[in-house]
Formats: sequence, structure tokens, C-alpha cells
Amino acid sequence: QVQLVESGGGSVQTGGSLKLACVTSGLAFSTSDLAWYRQVPGNQRALVASISSDGITNYAHEVAGRFTIARDNDKMAIYLQMDRLKPEDTGAYYCNVPPNWSPLTWGQGTQVTVSS
Repeated sequence: QVQLVESGGGSVQTGGSLKLACVTSGLAFSTSDLAWYRQVPGNQRALVASISSDGITNYAHEVAGRFTIARDNDKMAIYLQMDRLKPEDTGAYYCNVPPNWSPLTWGQGTQVTVSS
């Protein structure tokens, strides 16, 4: 049974930083592409960043240059370093596989709130 556990969210001011973590279990981690999503109330989850099994990264245009996705195969975890945060980055962040993969059961997410 696959489990995804996100953590690291919080409340920061504009320009601040946070580092999110997603620890997985029950997943063929080293061969899995993974991704971070953001959801705000009333909207669908939107792809923020993805990382392939061999470390190739992609970012939504609004976060490129500010966010960095990384993975640790030994810890079966992915991370999202979020710098120069903006109020529009506010939302619940989730990890899962990229949209072109069959989705895993979603975790509880971690809330990020950026105040101006």
C-alpha cells in the first residue's frame, strides 16, 4: 500500500522560504517520476514541479527560478525548496506522480500560507 506523507508547510511573509518534504512508502521509488502540486480552495490541484527517476526537473512557469525540487532515493523522499515566496504561492501542497502517470492515493498535504 502506497503512502505519501507531506510536511514542512507553514506561514511566512512575502520573500520568505520553506522546504517541503514528502516521504513515501510502498512505492517503487527509484523508478518513479514524482511531482508537487498546489491546490487552493475551489480549484483543482495544479502541477508545480516534477522530477523524473533520473533527476530531470520541470517547473511551472510561475515558480521557475524560485522553487527547487529534489529527490533522495535512499530516504524515498522528495523535497521542494521554496524561496522568494509570494502570496500567490499560498495553498495546500501535495506530492504524487506526474499527470501522465496513474495517480497514487493522495496524502493529507501540507499548508503553505504567504502573507504580504
